[in-house]
Amino acid sequence: MEKEKGLVFNIQHFSVHDGPGIRTVVFVKGCPLRCKWCANPESQVLKSELAWTKKECIHCGSCLKNKTQNFHFEDDELFWNKNSDFDAKEIERICPTKALHVIGQEKTVEEILQEVEKDSQFFSQSGGGLTVSGGEPLSQPVFLQALLEEAGKRKIHRAIETTGFAKYEVFKSVCNHLDYLLIDVKTYDEKLHVENTGVSNKIILENLKKIRKEFPELKIKVRTPVIPGVNDTEKEIKDIASFVKELGCNTEYELLKYHKLGGPKYETLHRVYKMGQVDLPEEKYAELKKSAERILYE
Repeated sequence: MEKEKGLVFNIQHFSVHDGPGIRTVVFVKGCPLRCKWCANPESQVLKSELAWTKKECIHCGSCLKNKTQNFHFEDDELFWNKNSDFDAKEIERICPTKALHVIGQEKTVEEILQEVEKDSQFFSQSGGGLTVSGGEPLSQPVFLQALLEEAGKRKIHRAIETTGFAKYEVFKSVCNHLDYLLIDVKTYDEKLHVENTGVSNKIILENLKKIRKEFPELKIKVRTPVIPGVNDTEKEIKDIASFVKELGCNTEYELLKYHKLGGPKYETLHRVYKMGQVDLPEEKYAELKKSAERILYE
């Protein structure tokens, strides 16, 4: 089990927004959704990728000597053949500033938990632990279950952040090894969900209802990122809040304010950020929070 491998693109220490207490967050690659506002576009594809950070590049020309990837500059931007394989160690060697870098490395359960356990003293003091995020953790189910099961043996509090978009049996199997579940309900309206994420939300809502029934003691936090022009209406937020209320005990609900922190990542991957320059006024966000609270607590 400790030798099971997963494709990971980041391990973040001292997080306080991804479950109770101070947490170490392991970000895994792969996601079946394509949310227009995705803050982690580097997580979407279930394979290692090349990326380039323009401001870190000193134009030394080292990468141009590698003929395999057909590296070349156009209008001061570095491009390459995205369809060909690459040697990660060679990429690390040829770029002295790491402007050109690899996203996604295979790591074993043991390697990850060694990193996570560096924060064990903070877990015990704050009630924190390990959170597996992404991407979509359920897109690597064998690795995820092995990681959570081994973390449980080491008395580490375990949480995942998920879209809930997976076969129910996979979701159920993972929940057997969870202490806390964070799950997004991005829209209640199915058409809106398809238009803005590329998939239906039916399986997500059904999975959540089944998980709540099957694991009545599992603490669940449902979250909705409020996205301008997508779900920032009173009706949409009220519908989601009503759905959450029906789930019953041990279920919390939280609205997350839209942000554009992931925008620069699209540039490193030569992708377009589809949300453009939209913003969510603080006043509107506050009004929607009140609407949700009225449904939940009145």
